[in-house]
Amino acid sequence: MFSLVAFIPRAILQGMPLLFGCTGETISEKVGSLNLGIPGVMYVGAICGVIGSFLYEQSCGGQVVPIVAILIPFLACLAGALIMGLLFAFLTVTLRANQNVVGLAMTTFGIGFGNFFGGSLMKLTGSAVPSIALSATSKCFRRSLPFADDCGAFGKIFLSYGFMTYLAVAIAIVTAFILTRTRIGLQLRAIGENPATADAAGIDVTKYKYFAICIGCMIAGLGGLFYVMDYANGVWSNDAFGDRGWLAIALVIFTLWKPNIAIFGSILFGGLYILNLFIPGAGMATKELYKMLPYLVTIIVLIITSMRRKREHQPPEALGLPYFREDR
Repeated sequence: MFSLVAFIPRAILQGMPLLFGCTGETISEKVGSLNLGIPGVMYVGAICGVIGSFLYEQSCGGQVVPIVAILIPFLACLAGALIMGLLFAFLTVTLRANQNVVGLAMTTFGIGFGNFFGGSLMKLTGSAVPSIALSATSKCFRRSLPFADDCGAFGKIFLSYGFMTYLAVAIAIVTAFILTRTRIGLQLRAIGENPATADAAGIDVTKYKYFAICIGCMIAGLGGLFYVMDYANGVWSNDAFGDRGWLAIALVIFTLWKPNIAIFGSILFGGLYILNLFIPGAGMATKELYKMLPYLVTIIVLIITSMRRKREHQPPEALGLPYFREDR
């Protein structure tokens, strides 16, 4: 029988990488930068965290100190994602390269980068199975609240997750508050709508674009780390991410560029993505059709919002367009 108590936690775990990616992409798009390299950024963030964790576990023989086991892959992930963000910002903001081309190139590069170093680590382990198991580090990431098991169904649905699940929700809420309620958020949105006007008002467009792109990539990179350490129980396999990076970009459109709505949207997308696992007797073709549901829902939302033509439901006006100050 279909059980909500079993389904909802799985949907939440499936949706958190999407929430990280969606929040990061939303920040980037709010300043007019369409970063289609988010799948690659998530991949690089994940493999950098895996490398840091692998080296630490090897150095201490598996006897890890929890706080250190968390900090090393966490910081390594942020560093790798930051470098990807700086690269994207340099190419699209400073050199004014086409954002679509750069984003797609970074996705290809990020996946190749992750597969190369992932394959290299697999050779170092000498394992017959093409994967890397970081069980000690994963256990630290997945440690839930000690009283979760004593709270029955409530504990299972709301309290049975590692700290990164709550971090994803907190980042989305804080991001939504900053974008809508603070001066910095107003300036970021002004750049995304009309960078020439923002520049004339004294806002440093280049600085804010670099800042938003880099912060967005770092947040998105955490989605890749979450997938490996929390969802996949510390197991890295090449090409295991599937289309989650693209789902995160689709979620931005579905949630109308609002990170707080993305919290519920990510759980919905996560639930739709794994719905086929909870439907008995579904054949292979039927399961693939269920995996199409998140994209189908996104297309429907895009059609509806386009027909309604409400300004608050539209993307930033300067999204994807390079800014030439000389044209101001």
